[in-house]
Amino acid sequence: MTNSPTTLISSPSSTSTKSLARFSFLATATVIAGFFMLGAMQSAPTDLASLKGAIRIDGSSTVYPITEAVTEEFSKAAPKVNVTVGISGTGGGFKRFCVGETAIADASRPITPSEVALAATNKIEFIELPIAYDALSIVVHPKNDWLKQITIAQLKQIYTAGGPKTWKEIDPSWPDRAMTIYSPGTDSGTFDYFKEAVIGKEGKVRADMSVSEDDNVLVLGVSGDVDAIGFFGLAYFEENKDKLRAVPVVDAKGSPIAPQASTVNDGTYPLSRPLFIYINSKSAAKPEVAAFVDFYLNQADKLVSEVGYVMLPTEILVKANANWKARRLGTQFVKDDKKVDGSFATIYR
Repeated sequence: MTNSPTTLISSPSSTSTKSLARFSFLATATVIAGFFMLGAMQSAPTDLASLKGAIRIDGSSTVYPITEAVTEEFSKAAPKVNVTVGISGTGGGFKRFCVGETAIADASRPITPSEVALAATNKIEFIELPIAYDALSIVVHPKNDWLKQITIAQLKQIYTAGGPKTWKEIDPSWPDRAMTIYSPGTDSGTFDYFKEAVIGKEGKVRADMSVSEDDNVLVLGVSGDVDAIGFFGLAYFEENKDKLRAVPVVDAKGSPIAPQASTVNDGTYPLSRPLFIYINSKSAAKPEVAAFVDFYLNQADKLVSEVGYVMLPTEILVKANANWKARRLGTQFVKDDKKVDGSFATIYR
């Protein structure tokens, strides 16, 4: 089989509310939530019902379930504020945000040096807030009975340009059948993270994949094909675990680690990452936007876990809340026009 051009799958309407998947949560969440909620509520307006205005949000389809859930609850308390949430992908969302088209950007990766430069060119200042942890889930059809676990090297082999066409080419004991490979689109922060973590900055992704910016489309593709493999955020697997199977990823010690709250929180799952929202500083001065972000932080304890993500550690939550209250400008992940390397916990202050 020869390589064919990358297929872009059309996305169905994503403005309808996604069903919230219940997800097991650590017992310490109660303590964390109480501390974080108190800080957020200190600046919350007393009368949300009187607020008016409009808030435009766009960006990551991975962060979308959290923001959409927050929007639903906020709209009940502030019905006169019109909040719209798009899913152009992290890259697409930043393109709009950095030219001033949106008040808030959802992002499944930190802002890049080129995006910081674009924002500066357009005199856009912003506030950077981490809101949750996510695990990038490798998924297959439930009837796939040969892929019990997968290594980073095997993932690289599958997704790199010129990679294998059949499962048997990876492991002789696997079926001699063609693989169907799914991926988020190139504007997705999920794609960016996967490429850097698995393929490498200089590596090239294969062209014969089916891609979509909408993770629900990827779910449909993998769940309908026993020879398919794909990846997306943990929440979409949790929401569709009756249709999919998550494949444990082998860590540096050779142990297969499943994507779940405990392995993300303790840092053992190899493919985990923080999620963010970015707020335009001029928009943050508007009462409706400030109230929405206050509400977002206030509701994070409940809604993050409900949609299948993992709450950040207490120390990160405290820093994020303090940075929002201080309206701290800029990113901590770019310095001197270069990306800052290192673990999230050591970079974010």
